[in-house]
Amino acid sequence: MSEVVMDLNTDIKQVLKALKIKDLNPGFSTGSKDGIGSGDSIGSYSPVDASLIASVGSCGKEDYDRVITQAEEAFVEWRKWPAPKRGEVVRQLGDALREKKEPLGKLVSYEMGKSLQEGLGEVQEMIDICDFAVGLSRQLYGLTMHSERPLHRMYEQYHPLGIVGIVSAFNFPVAVWSWNTMLAWVCGDVCVWKPSEKAPISGVACQNIVKEVFEANGVPEGVSCIVQGNYTVGEFMTADKRVPLVSATGSIRMGKKVAAAVGSRLGKTLLELGGNNAVIITENADLNISIVGALFGAVGTCGQRCTSTRRLIIHESVYDEVKNSLVKAYAQLRIGNPLDESNHVGPLIDKQAVDAYLNALEQVKAEGGTIVVEGGVLEGEGYESGCYVKPAIAEAQNHFKIVQQETFAPILYLLKYSTMEEAIAIQNGVDQGLSSAIMTTNLRQAELFLSYAGSDCGIANVNIGTSGAEIGGAFGGEKETGGGRESGSDAWKVYMRRQTNTINYSTELPLAQGIKFDI
Repeated sequence: MSEVVMDLNTDIKQVLKALKIKDLNPGFSTGSKDGIGSGDSIGSYSPVDASLIASVGSCGKEDYDRVITQAEEAFVEWRKWPAPKRGEVVRQLGDALREKKEPLGKLVSYEMGKSLQEGLGEVQEMIDICDFAVGLSRQLYGLTMHSERPLHRMYEQYHPLGIVGIVSAFNFPVAVWSWNTMLAWVCGDVCVWKPSEKAPISGVACQNIVKEVFEANGVPEGVSCIVQGNYTVGEFMTADKRVPLVSATGSIRMGKKVAAAVGSRLGKTLLELGGNNAVIITENADLNISIVGALFGAVGTCGQRCTSTRRLIIHESVYDEVKNSLVKAYAQLRIGNPLDESNHVGPLIDKQAVDAYLNALEQVKAEGGTIVVEGGVLEGEGYESGCYVKPAIAEAQNHFKIVQQETFAPILYLLKYSTMEEAIAIQNGVDQGLSSAIMTTNLRQAELFLSYAGSDCGIANVNIGTSGAEIGGAFGGEKETGGGRESGSDAWKVYMRRQTNTINYSTELPLAQGIKFDI
């Protein structure tokens, strides 16, 4: 294992060099340039091997205000650029990300702990949203309509909002930022990003890539800003009237605080919060794809996706077969260094996440559940960080308090049902409403699941799992998931303000609704 670590460290140094992060010393700071901050140092320690990757300076209030002022000034110029010209800059950024896909993907994997394939996939999502945004830059359509008044024209158009504040989470340290920024940029907004303090170096790498492209195109300085720090930096943003839209990804508890703070000043929020996602496996399911879908959904990213499968709702006629197949599949999982592509599962993000995982396993047993696949923390060579855990399976009831909560860890709860109506009621019987799926070859079951009487989630899939979304569709959920939509479809509209225009080209001034006002 020592040889692997030595090679890994050498490789990470090369990765950081390729991304222009130049120093690995414990005291290293990216400094105050570009709004990163000159305050206390935040060290990013990899959950892979507990090594310090680098440190960044956190933002104080003065740093933050300087960044916002710069962003305000940049917006005045950036909004004048034609949208297709802004799209051309984003196209070039997509090409730059293609060139940096391998090192950025490795950094994401090493800093966050997800598998290398998932890290590379996250960068591919960034590339894909760039492509989407380029086309969008020529499709920011308004709407024309007929006026009730003669010789009048009515239409609706969209204008950029201004500063878009983005608060991202550690589990997708770069992709979710790109979902917001690429759309906001082609819409004419400027962006101020607070990356997760658990994955700040990936944020610095993105800013370095953006900076090169923007400078080459003469983009005003301040169109892309980054502010590092803990929750206090986010509080600066949520309380700031100069930031009309705050897009925040994270826990439900965090989202409620953001919504209250931004709502108190009548600002706009885009919230992507917790998920408690379920897959229904019917008696008509193709069990081969059902097991694969459930397995990746439950253990991918070590259960740290907002779309991770938490609950498996299984028809009683196939319950034992599904359970036994999952037990066999879990026995074959390889847990270890996520940069080793032979491993399926990497570490949790930190010791706090490990504690939450262990507490959840204890709680499900205390509430009467049965552990089917034992969990636990892995120790020994290769697991020195203390963040590697065994994916676990438990038989439970949907009303258990622990089942009603989202535990960001690889714990899968098995639930049994007898009728389709019961399965849908179990699926919907949680406070969260992000992603859902049904496994069935029965057309009626599939259509019922997708109907008004079916899943109440923002995402409802048939014969694929809950995890993994394409950027072409709007991403988001209902209930305590927040109700926001990011990425594709018409999600661009949240980054703009809508304006109705009426033009009178007659020599009269008729009033609407036939009102007379003669003098």
